[in-house]
Amino acid sequence: MNEHITVGLSASLSGRFEVQGRQALEGCLLWKSYVNSEGGIAVEGEKKKPVHLVWYDDSSQIANARNNVLHLLRQDQVDILLGPYSSVLTIAVTELAEKCKKALWNHGGASDEIYEHGWRYLVNALSPASDYLRALPPWLAATGSGFNRIAVLYSEPGTFARQVARGVVESAALVGQSVELFPIRPPVLNPASMISAILASDPEVVVLAARFEDEIALLQTRQHWPARVRVVAAVAAGIRAFSTELGPTAEGVLGPSQWEPDVNFPEILGPSSSWFVNSFQKEFGVVPDYVAAGSFACGVILAECIRRAGSTDDERLRSAAAGMDCHTLHGRFRIDPCTGKQVGHRVLLIRWQGGRKKILHS
Repeated sequence: MNEHITVGLSASLSGRFEVQGRQALEGCLLWKSYVNSEGGIAVEGEKKKPVHLVWYDDSSQIANARNNVLHLLRQDQVDILLGPYSSVLTIAVTELAEKCKKALWNHGGASDEIYEHGWRYLVNALSPASDYLRALPPWLAATGSGFNRIAVLYSEPGTFARQVARGVVESAALVGQSVELFPIRPPVLNPASMISAILASDPEVVVLAARFEDEIALLQTRQHWPARVRVVAAVAAGIRAFSTELGPTAEGVLGPSQWEPDVNFPEILGPSSSWFVNSFQKEFGVVPDYVAAGSFACGVILAECIRRAGSTDDERLRSAAAGMDCHTLHGRFRIDPCTGKQVGHRVLLIRWQGGRKKILHS
């Protein structure tokens, strides 16, 4: 009988997802420390068991992520499988987990496509990508600004950015705003000419849904944009590195965030946001972003499912997750019992102001 619960994941510690991938892993590491400081996780008929965390770097590559997961399942024989960061890697490894009838606890992939495969062993902690900037058009309408022309630049290939764009289109239609879509193929090698061509469509609002580095490159041309562009939103604006990279150019840019420490919820499972922020800074020397909060909260939910199921059996854990409706520091957790899609959590709309994120809509 194992004396601990082995939890494994593939982590992007290098490559294009490195910034977010490290935060995701650090959130998992802090969760492990928190659980073990509480004596571990209670399993039916046994004393509490500590958590042992195993991870391998996937270098942000699909093939590596799949190989890592196969190693975790076959060689390490992990009790629990956590997902990687990013939608593309999550889709790749969920397929493997499903074939092995292993529950995949997804804290890093938000594309709506993840929920459309009919996968049975999937538990999602994040709001779907189509909700990331769904609040933007009604917020614009509520301000009385009269801004009605929106241009959305989104990455192709991949599904995440396209789903973000879809959410903006659907939301804008409800408030009488028009949206023009501009697919872009990364990497963006000539951001100045690309943004000039798009601004020729005379938008009042520009939305960026691309790779982090491409959004940064496009926004670094912002001082040359015409004055008629009055509002700018970017998916990357939700993380602190956005402001670090852009400096004053980040001022006023809107974005989505899955979590902010100033938003509190009643009767939460696990520790508070203030505990999380203070402990994260003490442990890793940096301020956590919503990526780290999401992976930590996913662990909190997982521990509660183990307690309720009295087991690490994947069928029983998936059933326990389907029956939960609760809050953590990350917000509400409730999934669709059939698809595993997160339906309880809500995305925040933020704006950079004076070097800090201000919550506009929750």
